[in-house]
Amino acid sequence: MTAVPRMESTAGRLARLGFADGARAERLLDELGPEAVGDYDLLEAIVAAADPDLALTSLNRLAERDPSVLGALRGDAGLRERLLAVFGVSAALGEHVVRHPESWKVLQGEQAVRRPPQEELCADLLLAVGADPEAAEPVAVPPPGAGAFSTPTLSALRVAYRNHLLRVAARDATGSATLGEVTAELSDLAAAALEAGLAVARAEHGTGVRLAVIGMGKCGARELNYISDVDVIFVAEPREGEDETEALRLATKLAQGMMRACSTATAEGSLWEVDAALRPEGRSGPLVRTLASHLTYYRRWAKTWEFQALLKARPVAGDMELGQAYVDEVNEMVWEAAGRENFVEDVQAMRRRVESHLREGGNGTAAERQLKLGPGGLRDIEFAVQLLQLVHGRHDPLLRRRATLPALAALSRGGYVGRDDARALAEAYTFLRQVEHLLQLHRLRRTHVVPEDTADLRRIGRALGMPIDPVGEFTTRWRRHAMEVRRLHEKLFYRPLLQAVARLPGEEARLSTAAAKARLEALGYTDPEGALRHIATLTSGVSRRAAIQRTLLPVMLGWFADAPDPDAGLLGFRQVSDKLGATPWYLRLLRDETAVASRMARLLGTSRYVTGLLMHAPEAVAMLGSDAELEVRPKAALATEAAAAVSRHEGDAETAVAAVRALRRRELFRTAVADLVGRVDIEQVGQALAELNDVTIQAALDAAIGKVVLERRAPLPTRFTVIAMGRLGGFEPSYGSDADVMFVHEPVEGAAEKEAADAAHAVANELRRLLALPATDPPLLIDPDLRPEGRQGPLVRTLASYAAYYARWSSPWESQALLRARVSAGDPGLGERFLAVIDPLRYPEDGIDDAAVREIRRLKARMEAERLPRGADPALHTKLGRGGLSDVEWVAQLLQLRHAHACPALRTTRTLAALRAAVAAGLLSAADEPVLAEAWRFASRIRDAIMLVRGRASDSIPVDLRERGMVAQALGYPPDGSEDFVDDYRRATRRARQVVERVFYGDDTRR
Repeated sequence: MTAVPRMESTAGRLARLGFADGARAERLLDELGPEAVGDYDLLEAIVAAADPDLALTSLNRLAERDPSVLGALRGDAGLRERLLAVFGVSAALGEHVVRHPESWKVLQGEQAVRRPPQEELCADLLLAVGADPEAAEPVAVPPPGAGAFSTPTLSALRVAYRNHLLRVAARDATGSATLGEVTAELSDLAAAALEAGLAVARAEHGTGVRLAVIGMGKCGARELNYISDVDVIFVAEPREGEDETEALRLATKLAQGMMRACSTATAEGSLWEVDAALRPEGRSGPLVRTLASHLTYYRRWAKTWEFQALLKARPVAGDMELGQAYVDEVNEMVWEAAGRENFVEDVQAMRRRVESHLREGGNGTAAERQLKLGPGGLRDIEFAVQLLQLVHGRHDPLLRRRATLPALAALSRGGYVGRDDARALAEAYTFLRQVEHLLQLHRLRRTHVVPEDTADLRRIGRALGMPIDPVGEFTTRWRRHAMEVRRLHEKLFYRPLLQAVARLPGEEARLSTAAAKARLEALGYTDPEGALRHIATLTSGVSRRAAIQRTLLPVMLGWFADAPDPDAGLLGFRQVSDKLGATPWYLRLLRDETAVASRMARLLGTSRYVTGLLMHAPEAVAMLGSDAELEVRPKAALATEAAAAVSRHEGDAETAVAAVRALRRRELFRTAVADLVGRVDIEQVGQALAELNDVTIQAALDAAIGKVVLERRAPLPTRFTVIAMGRLGGFEPSYGSDADVMFVHEPVEGAAEKEAADAAHAVANELRRLLALPATDPPLLIDPDLRPEGRQGPLVRTLASYAAYYARWSSPWESQALLRARVSAGDPGLGERFLAVIDPLRYPEDGIDDAAVREIRRLKARMEAERLPRGADPALHTKLGRGGLSDVEWVAQLLQLRHAHACPALRTTRTLAALRAAVAAGLLSAADEPVLAEAWRFASRIRDAIMLVRGRASDSIPVDLRERGMVAQALGYPPDGSEDFVDDYRRATRRARQVVERVFYGDDTRR
């Protein structure tokens, strides 16, 4: 028996055509009439809508109110396409048409496809509120018995406005208008509504003052969205012979009335908010000012962002002559704003604040879906375009465009932006604005967030012409555009610059040297002429090296600009490239590993210390490719490598130590980079530096002993050890610290005392000489001044001599200094015996008596009074200042002197470990320890950061604001965070000093 094919149901066919609910669609079509399902043209137009279900619903509701619409749709293909296209994207406009059934007729005939001039829009909305469009100052005429702000008047304005909005949306949804035409008409429509709102306000408050409404933001630039706050500024002038105060009072009432007329909610809703917050002094300033008052404010007090906002100022309503006078006056200031001090820094700071507010105002997912402010969003494009306009518009009037796309085109024509880049940005901007419009059209609500609902994404994708896979294709295109915008945003300033300076081939017009210099200034380079020379040197020629540099530099210039010192970064890059440019792996690494180039740019622009290390060990660039390469190497591995270097150069102490110092230079680079990128904390830095110094001293000691033995032609007649003291002993050295040490020797059995002493002194002197030899490496200076009798005493003593001295002559400060003594290098057995000799001194059985405590306190006070450099601010001196390193360390050391014999955990050379042990033993409050530790860490980090940034050590926070800012950035503060940095340090040290006053100078250490 043959199977009979099952006929597809109507509901199934409708679902296949694109309806989400085929059965419901069938029912709604039946309600339109029996012929509707069979009307191919009507059904085709519905199915072609972005959301067929939404379009059919709105059509069904309209037909109930006005059945004649169906006949009109069947006979007018243009009306059919326009009305159903709008119904498919906008539930809100569909609701408007249903509520006002006659409004669909605005989509008929020629009026539906032509773009009305501004005058026609203004006249239509003025007539809606009963005003005479021909009057010099139109005044609304409310219905008899109704007030100016009555519901009938305001509703009439809203209905007329939305009828025009319906026509704009129809031209937009059917693709018969470009984005620029749509935004311009929306802006003109908003201006007409402002004029009508002003007419309503005049009906309430009267005339008698000149009032101009200045459009700002997207309204001023004629690139308004469907739903946006309309940004305005009000300017007023009294009529001749009128009192200015009274005139401003009336103008303020008119401005408030106009805002009320547009934003008040009625049965027809509201239009949009009128926002005057961009006026001088913002919401705190007067709503209306005279022209002279505006100009005085801008000349004396205006901030950089205000001139950036004025870039888009345009008279839109009210007294247009006064409005144009305002724009003419402020334009001169706008195009000179880039010459203001810190202009670029101010613009960048404003952008960071916006991004910070976005992150704080919602979760990361919401920020990622932000079309306007999110990464790769509209603001990235607008911000870059405006900055370039403001910087170069001073010298190039062709760049003085209000709207983004025309400005971008002008930048491209002028060679400020590459043509391909400008084209990509224009495409992305157009796409993102179209998506933004579709989001807002749906409910006529202000939103910039891409929805996650599949139905919403489907409607957007179909409206953009993606019928096959609307959700997937839209998401892919959106993400691709966002990524491209973010990438081009970083690159936007640079490629035309390189085409001009490096004479790159290309058809685009090249920038003049002056324009290139101005662009570098905009990026934050303080020596743009020097930067031009470096760029030209790096990119000139036809070699592979020059070609790769031309690829790298456009992006790297921006990375240098993001660093504290762009000029130093570019100079360092040129110097390193000169050394390694011909090395095949170097340029390949930078080209293929973006993270390496980015990290290198940041480091070179941050740290002169790192740059100096890299200059003499350029192969260390390879470390930047992996975080694993930045892990601090174990001491044992370093010791093995150093010992091998000495062994390879046996008999040549200078060469052996040079090899060891090269190892130290490489590891200093590794530690400094790990420090700057946040891979290690301050305690880990101190330990890494101390262990590296120990290894270096041991290797140099081995070389020194080898040389002395070779010269004496006899074995060394004494054992020799190096005792670490001070910060080296405490595993707390900074990058610029000397190595505080003491030398101990012990004659071997049978050796003569003098012979052993002479040999020990020879070793000590040779060790110091080898480590002090002139070299390109950071020096490791041996400082033996903490030995008994200081510089007046012998450089080397026997163990017995030390024991005798300490038994007879030791003072409290020496006991305190010995708290940090540990074995650094040499004979470990001798070192342990030395520690056994000094342990009773530094860990006295009964602690220290009151006299010793008083002596220590006197010495501390004397240090604060006498050793602080002249003119230094005590609050900003990290070592001797109040609450600084010395304060915290002396607290720990006093606790150790008093209690370490009874509390073995206190027997440590490390400051923070001693504080933690004191808390565990109940000798220090658990609340005091973190206060002291925070101040100590902060001060230590600052000392290291100063050395890293400047390349030379200092204990004082820099007075120079630029250097201070660079140190702050190295510590992780934003470019404008130097004041926060100093405030944080003052706060931390002030709290620490309070603890010191109580614990060190009081009696808390007795507990």
